[in-house]
Amino acid sequence: MRVLAAMSGGVDSAVAAARAVAAGHDVTGVHLALARNPQTYRTGARGCCTLEDSRDARRAADVIGIPFYVWDMAEQFQDDVVDDFVAEYAAGRTPNPCLRCNEKIKFSAVLDRAVALGFDAVVTGHHARLGADGLLRRSVDQAKDQSYVLAVLTRAQLDRAVFPLGDSTKARVRAEAAERGLAVAEKPDSHDICFIADGDTRGFLADRLGETPGDVVDGRTGAVVGRHSGAYAYTVGQRKGLDLRVPAPDGRPRYVLSITPKTNTVTVGSREDLEVDTVTADRVIWHGECTPVECDVQMRAHGEVVPAVVTVDGDTLVARLRRPARGVAAGQAIVAYRTDQDGDIVLGSATIASGTVSEPGAVAGDRAGAAGNA
Repeated sequence: MRVLAAMSGGVDSAVAAARAVAAGHDVTGVHLALARNPQTYRTGARGCCTLEDSRDARRAADVIGIPFYVWDMAEQFQDDVVDDFVAEYAAGRTPNPCLRCNEKIKFSAVLDRAVALGFDAVVTGHHARLGADGLLRRSVDQAKDQSYVLAVLTRAQLDRAVFPLGDSTKARVRAEAAERGLAVAEKPDSHDICFIADGDTRGFLADRLGETPGDVVDGRTGAVVGRHSGAYAYTVGQRKGLDLRVPAPDGRPRYVLSITPKTNTVTVGSREDLEVDTVTADRVIWHGECTPVECDVQMRAHGEVVPAVVTVDGDTLVARLRRPARGVAAGQAIVAYRTDQDGDIVLGSATIASGTVSEPGAVAGDRAGAAGNA
């Protein structure tokens, strides 16, 4: 099989490319140049997509013995990831740029170009598995699993994807890189958002959206308890950096409950006020069986897993949680999993539109019914 190996400059993508060669594939390496100005992107241990990464990827390709190219995807990355990131925050939502990059760049623009050039598939260093049944599964290394940010991929995209690392731990991948003489064997993983050089997301957004002062209000009383310089700087579940001027009557911390761009208002409340038991989402990608279905859902890249009953109706997904969850933010993905003897299978994903509280007792009743049917 003729495959294109996306080489980020890190240890995972280098070992994935090497394993593809060892599996007998005809492999070509490609590094994606995503920055209009690479100097503005993160470097070193916190980096991704920098000039340093490009050089590391080229050296790895030389060691592996495969052709190597750099593809300039900066304009599309700006449009589909960076501009989308800013627009989502401006709309009061909390985006996941890594998920969007996988969806729009690595498995859309890159895959489309690869197929047009005669490649059969794209190889990446993501920690996830594709079973013999073609279903996406969690990695065996739960701590490094990236199935959440891949769950947005369509069936056609998964059919042309290869994830060679899903059956290995990160420790094993690093050891193999050292055995193969790859200089990236001990290179630290990238962290945070690659296109925000200093890690200051609030400052990055302020530069693009400007300061727009508004009120911070108490969710129960409607009283103004503080001011903000831009509602886009907040996300549901946030506790730090609220700069509240009126303490809660009980002296307990307050958390962001919602962001309303129309009124430029940030609403805060207690930790308990964050709880929701029903999640509604759109932009559905569904690979699973007919619904409703009992499964587990995850609503943040590194969030807790919650049992739920999921129903899909057209482009709407509704998850009724078996126990309340906190910090459910519009714009994040909700990913549904089912467990079998080989691990967790991705049933599908959708983009969270809202989290609400159902009628009193509804979730408790569901729990009782589920227990009775067990």
